[in-house]
Amino acid sequence: MGEMSSFQLGVIGALFLSVASSVSIVICNKALMSNLGFPFATTLTSWHLMVTFCTLHAAQRFNLFENKSIDMKTVMLFGILNGVSIGLLNLSLGFNSIGFYQMTKLAIIPFTVLLETIFLKKQFSQKIKLSLLLLLVGVGIASITDLQLNFVGTVLSLLAIATTCVGQILTNTIQKRLNVSSTQLLYQSAPFQAAILFVSGPLVDQFLTKQNVFAFKYSPIVLAFIILSCIISVSVNFSTFMVIGKTSPVTYQVLGHLKTCLVLGFGYTLLHDPFTDRNIIGILIAIFGMGLYSYFCTQENKKKQVDPLGSQMKDKDATPFLAVEKEGHEVKNSEKDSLV
Repeated sequence: MGEMSSFQLGVIGALFLSVASSVSIVICNKALMSNLGFPFATTLTSWHLMVTFCTLHAAQRFNLFENKSIDMKTVMLFGILNGVSIGLLNLSLGFNSIGFYQMTKLAIIPFTVLLETIFLKKQFSQKIKLSLLLLLVGVGIASITDLQLNFVGTVLSLLAIATTCVGQILTNTIQKRLNVSSTQLLYQSAPFQAAILFVSGPLVDQFLTKQNVFAFKYSPIVLAFIILSCIISVSVNFSTFMVIGKTSPVTYQVLGHLKTCLVLGFGYTLLHDPFTDRNIIGILIAIFGMGLYSYFCTQENKKKQVDPLGSQMKDKDATPFLAVEKEGHEVKNSEKDSLV
C-alpha cells in the first residue's frame, strides 16, 4: 500500500512539474522570440537537449540515478525519431497558418488512440472517447482562429503527427518493456536528439526565418533569456518522459492541452494578449472534457481493481491525472528519479 501511495505521489509530482515547467518555458520563449527578436526555435531546442544531457550526466556522476544500458540501435532510432518530430513540427508551423498548426496538434490525440488500438490492441471506452472529443472541441474553439491549407504544409503536418505519436508511444513502451526509468531513457537518447537538431536546426531556422543563427547579435539580455530557457528545459524534458512513462501518451497529450489553456490565461493576465468570449468558452469546455477524462479513467481503473481477472483481458485506456496504475510489474520497480 505504501508503495502504491509513493507511486501516486510520483505521478502527481511529474504532472505538476510538467505543467509548471512547460508554462514557464512558453512564457520565457515568447519573450525571447516576440519581444527580443530571437526566432531560431529549432536551434534553441537543440541547445535545450544538450543542456539536459549535460545536467543528467553530472547527476549520474554524483550517483543521483543509476545508468542502465539500453540497446544502442533502439536508443539511436528513438532519439533520431524524436529529433525529426521536433523539426517537422517547427516546419509545419512555418508552412501553415497558426490555426492549421493548432489543428495539427489537436490531431495527435485521435491518431495516438488509433495507433494504440491497431498496433498495441488497447481498448478505449466510448466514455473516454467522448471526453477526449469534448477536450479537443474546447481547445479548438479557444485556440484556432484561421485555417489556410496548402499541399506542402499539409504533408509536413501529417509527417509531424505520425512521428510525434510514434515517438510518444515508444517513450512509454520502451520504459515499460525494457524496465528503464524516465531519467535513464532521457539520458541515453538526449545526445541523439540534440545531435540531429544541432545539425538541422540552423538550416531549418534559416529556411523559415531567412536569418542566420550564427550571425545574430546576442545582447546580454538575449543571452540571459536563452540560459533561462535552457535551465527550464531540463525540467520540461525530464517531466515529459516521466509523465509519459508513468501514465500514457494520451494522458500526456491531455495534459498538454491543459497547458495550452493555462498559457492562454497567463498570456491574457501577464502579457495582456487579446482575450475574447470565444477563448473563455473554449477553455471551459476543454477543462470540462479534461475533468470527464480523469473521472472516467479513475472509474475504469477501480473496476479493474475489483475484477483483476477481467482487466487482464484488456489493456488499460490511459492513466488519469491522479490515478495509480494497478499492474504490479509497473509498480514494483521503483525508479530512482531523485532529480525532481
